[in-house]
Amino acid sequence: MRIRTTVAAVSGGLVLSALAVPAAQADGGGLHKPTAAERFGVSRAAMSAAADDELPVVSDVKVNGGKSIVFGTTGVKTFAVSLTASHSAGIQDAYIDLWHGKDLAHHDGVFAPNEQNATCTAVSATTSNCKLTITVDAGRELYMNSLAGTWHVTAAAIAADEAGSDYWNDFYGTHKLQRLSKLTANASPEPVKKGKTITVTGKLTRANWETRKYAGYTAQPVKLQFRKKDSNTYTTVKTIKTNTKGDLKTTVKATVDGFFRWSFAGTSTTPAVNAAGDYVDVK
Repeated sequence: MRIRTTVAAVSGGLVLSALAVPAAQADGGGLHKPTAAERFGVSRAAMSAAADDELPVVSDVKVNGGKSIVFGTTGVKTFAVSLTASHSAGIQDAYIDLWHGKDLAHHDGVFAPNEQNATCTAVSATTSNCKLTITVDAGRELYMNSLAGTWHVTAAAIAADEAGSDYWNDFYGTHKLQRLSKLTANASPEPVKKGKTITVTGKLTRANWETRKYAGYTAQPVKLQFRKKDSNTYTTVKTIKTNTKGDLKTTVKATVDGFFRWSFAGTSTTPAVNAAGDYVDVK
């Protein structure tokens, strides 16, 4: 697993090194989340002196454009994070990370930004839009399935005043990280006589980050939907649950030509997915 563990303040910025740490060091062991002092190079004394000063105001924090971050069993993704910050003296830097765990003392995942400093563009004398990027290697950093779900979002900014006044909130917001889902559909026989029985099968699977394979998603409600040949709209025929292997199977009566598909609404850990429609010719 690749995790960023070493943090050093250099010229007001953050240097992050990627080290290989065994998964056994989860629950905070070996994982390090930077503090305001480490990120911005602000000393404890300076932070205390600035405690009663005006602090930056942070708003409009965005991670991946507001969309859930979805990973398969492997692959590297880089996504954008940004925020807006304001201070009477202007803004000189900002910071965003994602981390997973019940609290700062017990966390098992940290995704820090790639850049040493944020790119902050002034929109006025007091306000800036600041951007960073985060890169995640699913094959190395997503090492257990329990990492899927809700991650905390840290948001921070440092003002351009003499005191280096900073705002830092490890619990600013949350964001979803999910295991990629796949869904298939097959309707048979093809063609079929009107009024005869059609059997529709399928399978719902999702990425397993521990085995690096796709496995059946069990006991999940999935909708069987139908679209007439000359229509663009699917309607729900019935809903059934996947079995212990993620398999789906049901029967319907043949009425008109059209497409059958399965549709899964998704969960907090797994995104919604629709199977490709399977055409049935009714004679």
